[in-house]
Amino acid sequence: MDRDKLLKEIFENDPLDLLKIKPSNYPVRNEDERLVASFQDINNFYEQKKREPQLGGDIQEHMLYSRLKSIRENPEKLETLKSHDSFDLLNYTPKEINSIEDVFNDDALGILGDDGTGLFELKHVTKFKDRESADFVARRKKCNNFNDYKDLFVSVQKELKEGKRKLVDFKFGNIQQGSFYVHNGIIFYVEKINITQFDHYKPDGKRVREDGRTRLIFENGTESEMLRNSIQKRLYENGKMISENSDKVNTEFVERFNNVNNEDEAAGFIYILRSKSDKPEIKELINLFKIGFSKTSVEERIKNASIEPTYLMADVKIVMAYQCYNMNPQKLEKLVHGFFGSACLNIDVFDKNGNRHTPREWFIAPLHVIEQAIHFIIAGTIINYKYDFEREEIIEKS
Repeated sequence: MDRDKLLKEIFENDPLDLLKIKPSNYPVRNEDERLVASFQDINNFYEQKKREPQLGGDIQEHMLYSRLKSIRENPEKLETLKSHDSFDLLNYTPKEINSIEDVFNDDALGILGDDGTGLFELKHVTKFKDRESADFVARRKKCNNFNDYKDLFVSVQKELKEGKRKLVDFKFGNIQQGSFYVHNGIIFYVEKINITQFDHYKPDGKRVREDGRTRLIFENGTESEMLRNSIQKRLYENGKMISENSDKVNTEFVERFNNVNNEDEAAGFIYILRSKSDKPEIKELINLFKIGFSKTSVEERIKNASIEPTYLMADVKIVMAYQCYNMNPQKLEKLVHGFFGSACLNIDVFDKNGNRHTPREWFIAPLHVIEQAIHFIIAGTIINYKYDFEREEIIEKS
């Protein structure tokens, strides 16, 4: 059979149109269009970062850096892209290479330089501390009963947003069962701490601190059973503690405070003091008061005020003192300090040895407002109010 005739029959006998070539809906870019498109990626980077791509960034930035470098070294590409140079990235004068020194000075990739690294000093290898942090993630597994904790995390996130909880710096020893913490942006809950190793000393005199396994529940649905002290190290390096819900703290305090009777013993004193300092920056603050607590009499507590930084290195006057029963005076002090947090005095004080201190118990608020806040705490209604620092008065929360 004739070849042409055979091909004709094949093409004519194509009921599914498999042999008909459909034109592409997408026009093919030519070389110049591809060049412009690739340069637009560099323009987009500059628009977002307010700088041109640099060596040493991530893979994407390194690619754009190399692309820009290649364009600058090609006169034809420079001419093609001139009208697309929105940020004057191509108005670049290359360095002149006239000597060996110029060659070394233009070593952008660091190929020729000596960075001082010895033969057995490894670069780009994860440090031990980084590996420990990675272990903190690697040791997690799926939490099969995460639904039991899911609502807790939702509540904590909501309370953080509303200001009822706060992120505070983590300190060694602050790891507590039933509390929430943040590590690398992830919230986790300490469900259990099982201490199995108690403080003791080795024969060589080295102290071994108490430790034990924990059960941690993470907001991403995983859990871990790391050692308590390992967790503390991770949190100290890059973590925060989440404070208790302020409403809950106030409620618990009021429940205990309102149960005072004649058989209770005094637990200490909450006091309000005024400074007798002659320093202008202190003397000029009319409504400056220190709010603190003492387990002994206030007179005994302040007898060395003139040499103690917490009293601004000056004598003080007792304005008012409350004797507390059936409670921890520190709790009341903490509540009052938290309520007037926006009015806390921010000043540096130097002791007799020249060491700097920043007392955190002095607040700028009228005396009657401080008394009012204490009464609100005792009545259990403090959660409905806040202190307006500008107006120096207590106002209802909106």
